[in-house]
Amino acid sequence: MTDRPNDPGSEFGDGEPVVRDKRRIDPETGNLREPSQAPAGGVQPGKPGTPGAQPPRDPSDLIGPSAQEALLTEALAERTADLQRLQAEYVNYKRRVDRDREANREVVIGSVLTELLQTLDDIGRAREAGELEGAFKAVAESVERVTEKLGLVKYGEVGDHFDPRIHEALLHNYSDEVDGPTATLVMQPGYRLGERILRAARVAVSEPTEQLPAETTGEADQADKPTE
Repeated sequence: MTDRPNDPGSEFGDGEPVVRDKRRIDPETGNLREPSQAPAGGVQPGKPGTPGAQPPRDPSDLIGPSAQEALLTEALAERTADLQRLQAEYVNYKRRVDRDREANREVVIGSVLTELLQTLDDIGRAREAGELEGAFKAVAESVERVTEKLGLVKYGEVGDHFDPRIHEALLHNYSDEVDGPTATLVMQPGYRLGERILRAARVAVSEPTEQLPAETTGEADQADKPTE
């Protein structure tokens, strides 16, 4: 009979057999043993890379279905809020870009039209003098159509209420025929592009006679009295 070596790692140590308890139920308490508890003298399960190792459990397995649904609902609400915020930021950005683009477009068009105002004045004087004829008339009308298509608006008529925001008063007098500050003569028409005034209309303004200063009225009365 061959002697077995007294190897602590073998099944026989000091000539006595080693019994490994692999039972899942603890015979003393009757409870189910946890998988993490290593059997006596055996390989510890649960360590990756070792024989009999178990893969790590998903944390969601540790909670019930209702709790999982609540977590998913909360995550979905957070993602939805993020998408809504991104969409709102994009819409605001697009509006700002479109507004800036339109403003730059008006500035460029306004600069070009401002350079053409003197030409339009010449065309208007030629029309009033009856000299707008032939090929010159066709060219002048074409220029006016192009400026109107770009949004240029001509304003300033006799009888308009005087507005210092859009009119420039070059002459001033008093009259019994008006009931408020009124443009009685248009010396140069005004032009606007949208809400932007490219050039104010230059006019002569008349105000009602009752608005004459008191000292001026007194001097006029003295002048009307006959001398003795």
